[in-house]
Amino acid sequence: MHTTVWGRVAGLFGFLMKQRQTRRGLAALLFFILTTLMVSIEFVPYRVGLKAGQVSPADVFAPRSVVFEDRLKTEELRQQAAASVPNQYDRDAGVSSAVQRDISVVVAGIREVQNDLSATGEERVSRLRQLLPPDTSGEMLVLLAKPSPKELQRTEQGVNDLIAKAMDAEQGITTENLADTRNSLVAKVSELYLRPPYEEVGRILIQSYLRPNNFLNVEKTHLLKEAAMGTVLPQQVTVRQGEKIVGAGEIMRHEQMTKLEALGLTQRAIPWRKIAGDSLLVVLLMVVVLFYLYQQNNEIYRNAGHLYLLGIIVLLIMIVAKAIVAINSTQWPELGALFGYMVPIAAAGMLVAILLDSRLAVLVVVVMCYFLMIITDGQLRFGVVGLVGGITGIYSVSRLSKSGDLARAGLYTGLASVVAIGVMELTSVSPIGLVIASAVLFGVTNGILSSILTIGVLPYLESTFKITSPVRLLELSHPGNPLLKWLLTEAPGTYHHSIIVGNLAETAAEAIGGDTLLTRVGAYYHDVGKLKRPYFFIENQLNTDNPHDKIAPTLSTLILTSHVKDGVELAREYKVPEDIISIVEQHHGSGLCTYFYHKAVENGQNESIDEDEFRYEGPKPKTKEAALVMLADSVEAAVRSLQNRTHGRVEGMVRKIIKDKLMDGQLDECDLTFKDLDVIAAAFMQVFSGILHARIEYPDLSKEIERRKTKGAGVRKKSFRTNARG
Repeated sequence: MHTTVWGRVAGLFGFLMKQRQTRRGLAALLFFILTTLMVSIEFVPYRVGLKAGQVSPADVFAPRSVVFEDRLKTEELRQQAAASVPNQYDRDAGVSSAVQRDISVVVAGIREVQNDLSATGEERVSRLRQLLPPDTSGEMLVLLAKPSPKELQRTEQGVNDLIAKAMDAEQGITTENLADTRNSLVAKVSELYLRPPYEEVGRILIQSYLRPNNFLNVEKTHLLKEAAMGTVLPQQVTVRQGEKIVGAGEIMRHEQMTKLEALGLTQRAIPWRKIAGDSLLVVLLMVVVLFYLYQQNNEIYRNAGHLYLLGIIVLLIMIVAKAIVAINSTQWPELGALFGYMVPIAAAGMLVAILLDSRLAVLVVVVMCYFLMIITDGQLRFGVVGLVGGITGIYSVSRLSKSGDLARAGLYTGLASVVAIGVMELTSVSPIGLVIASAVLFGVTNGILSSILTIGVLPYLESTFKITSPVRLLELSHPGNPLLKWLLTEAPGTYHHSIIVGNLAETAAEAIGGDTLLTRVGAYYHDVGKLKRPYFFIENQLNTDNPHDKIAPTLSTLILTSHVKDGVELAREYKVPEDIISIVEQHHGSGLCTYFYHKAVENGQNESIDEDEFRYEGPKPKTKEAALVMLADSVEAAVRSLQNRTHGRVEGMVRKIIKDKLMDGQLDECDLTFKDLDVIAAAFMQVFSGILHARIEYPDLSKEIERRKTKGAGVRKKSFRTNARG
């Protein structure tokens, strides 16, 4: 049962992996994960494992400059500003009147008891006990029961005056100051100079009926405190590169811990929030690059291998960048903080430009500079230098003409990086000597690393993804290449024919916007198959004997057409790139061996001759470059056969050959237009004008030399005779 389930799962997985979209999706997911890890995670982090209050075992210096907000200090100042704002109160004018009414009620009750002469003393005391607090002493109540209208009036008036004055004050009576105000007013009752019973009544009235008349306006107070806090600016702290954060043996303080945290040197948990943000950024940039390819270079977009190549280049340089940035150490505060200048962003640009497309390389460099800034905690200077060096590298390899140009591109990249680093570091506080030294050191190192990476990785990427780069083509075009050297030695006529075909095809490719280097190198190798039987081809026949005169036309055709298959086999044996092999295979298309076909027709007389037996096997040219080699090959052979090579005859022959190839259907599968064919003919004539230019006829100087010899002899004879007479 389990075996069956696993078998089905394996079958489903195998089916999905065979689907093109599934493979591309998995590759994109893998690239996304790896790139996010490269950008977000520090695999070899330098951390200071200290906490506030601990003793530092070593000196710790700032590896870079940073400006950050001391949030604790900022919050402390804001709280102080909020505390300085007084609470806002709303005054209730009715409270004072209500308090006076309450006091008047009590005083009126006391007056009523005093004026009731019909009641006994005990009854009066009992009634007063109901008006006043229960803890009022009996002796005080007995004295208060005796009538004293003026004293009672003075008590009421004095208490009301004290309360009114307190309530009318600026601060008034609030919940917060109620107790203090009550105690203060109770103490002031003694200043009214009342008799003891009435002084006690005054205190009782204040303690019983005094209440707040100012009430806190919470909303207004909150708004004012918020406004006060808003006036406090964030407390910025600047840490300079190389600044000593804490020394060996010093106790770690809060301020020092804050600086270490800002520099990212403290022990931290996994930064999930940063990883999430970086992952979204990676997705966004991936979409930007893919959308650019979809709009501007659909050929690369549809080629999964090219997309995989692009991802590998980016990841490779990202790994190098992470390794270089990880060298950054607080032990070398001056130079360690500048290691980001050595990241060879230019290598990515040069590899993409050589293997894929120069415009795409510019976009890749911009994206990778952004990644570099994220890796280095947002340091713009590293991104700017990477961009300058990357663009310089792309420009340097845009037109490779020899293999040494890659080393020269590294030199140009290094010089551009030196200038960019110098400009960026001039804004720092570092001494000018250190600026110059660091610019030269890191700029030159950047150029060397970029060149080494490009030269070292390029062959592996070429062979893995079967891409023929200009560098490989330049190596193949060198006369010292074993196959070309063999061609020159064994078939010199074919070799020189191939050189001329290369010049013709390259000039035409440049005129119509084709790949000039690929066209030229393809022309050099298009006839290598003739090495198997070199003397069966007329350009290699040094004497007048032609072996084709002794064999049947069908056999001659078989020998001639086999050089295409032989050439493909030789090219593969010598590991020539597939782009060149395609040109070798297609440079005759399915063309007709016209000479031997007509010879067979003449020999066969009335016999039926099958034209297909005298045609090449094909395939027809499928690219501009293969078509150009075909036309140049045919044109060169035809023009070489002309006896009287005037400009008009040569041009007529060139246009006839091109027309014949067109009418024979040999150009049906390539994307040449009629306008292109006219431009190609003009380009061919431009080359032939240089090869077949007229020369002046040199005069026969033999008679003049003989005459001068005779004249010279006569002069010498005469001189001899004169001397003899003398």
